[in-house]
Amino acid sequence: MLTGKQKRHLRALGHSLKPVVQIGKKEIEQALIAEANAALDHHELIKVKLLESCLLDKNEAAGILAEACRADIAQILGKTFLLYRPATAPVIVLPKADTAATVKRA
Repeated sequence: MLTGKQKRHLRALGHSLKPVVQIGKKEIEQALIAEANAALDHHELIKVKLLESCLLDKNEAAGILAEACRADIAQILGKTFLLYRPATAPVIVLPKADTAATVKRA
């Protein structure tokens, strides 16, 4: 599960990416899941685009594909979404998750 800070970092990295996976009228099938898995193995962070012919809702499509690929959703924006799955030797370094809230003292 990604923190807000980590998602912001991934969104900044994903801004300039081109979609490497496109979901069309065949929607999400095994071939598309295999393609997304291969892209995640290679890139860690991928942009997925929903074509006009896709009947799935963007949130539904992102959830199904993320679950099938064991990836996290970093962003859903318009007809595109970002998926992130760390590689065995991660290239993308995420900001550390805060384990405890800091307390201000007066």
